[in-house]
Amino acid sequence: MLSDRPYLRDTPTSRRWSTSVVLIIANAVVYVLILIALQSRQPFVRDIIEWLPLDPRALARGHVWQLLTFQFLHAGTFHLLINCAMLYMFGRPLEMAMSRSAFLKLYFGSGVFGGLVQVAGAWLLPNQFGVGPVVGASAGVFGLIAAFAWINRDTSITMLLGFIIPVSMKAKYLLAVEVVLAVLGLLSGDSGVAHGAHLGGMAFGVAYANYIVLGNLLRFFPKRTRRTIRPPELIRTRASRGKRDFSNSGFDDKDLPPEEFISREVDPILDKISQHGIQSLTERERRILEMARSKMNRR
Repeated sequence: MLSDRPYLRDTPTSRRWSTSVVLIIANAVVYVLILIALQSRQPFVRDIIEWLPLDPRALARGHVWQLLTFQFLHAGTFHLLINCAMLYMFGRPLEMAMSRSAFLKLYFGSGVFGGLVQVAGAWLLPNQFGVGPVVGASAGVFGLIAAFAWINRDTSITMLLGFIIPVSMKAKYLLAVEVVLAVLGLLSGDSGVAHGAHLGGMAFGVAYANYIVLGNLLRFFPKRTRRTIRPPELIRTRASRGKRDFSNSGFDDKDLPPEEFISREVDPILDKISQHGIQSLTERERRILEMARSKMNRR
């Protein structure tokens, strides 16, 4: 039965725990464990904690694991909450449009590359980048924001500034604002914020979205006809939500029995999603799935 197929019954992330939620839980658990560990009187426990933040001097000595561990550490409760909120708002729509492995590569790749940019800046321009240890999921989160904004750059969105004041802008302007703020932060000197990690995360996020998600291997700017990703709960698009027109979709199911339509048109698409993720679908394949979903809802 078509209704028994999870690809059409639910979104890919509703069939399992959301990857974004798992990452949020992991960040929260690590934060609590670190607070507990800091109360320990055992010297080796504090030594272990000191090995986890991203320290430019320690990385030069070969502590490469810090490029991963620093992404799960936070400097305070507010730091944790703001990163988790941004991770949920921009992570959820992105993971719904790509496979779990692709999403994790985007997130952790942004974090690692952001960490490398921050460390390189600390070595070359210590007055702007600072020389102290770095903690936080911000580099990965900024990578998600940049990827979302690049893929949906001409889409008008409404952000809740401070989770209270609505501010509307195109997604590409959100990316521009984030870049400008990071650059100004670097020019102002050591502000205590890892602006280099933010810039590195955004650079990786844009590159990943452009070359991997959108598949523009030979050009930097995406074609105007490209996929978009549904904005998250706290972001609203102004795009029309009318019914989709299948009149020019290139196929006609009226002459096909339902079972034959499923086996001929839908099953190959579901197999493709299973193997390569939903981001691999063409526009025609997406229209077929939408038609199948509509037919199922009318039953």
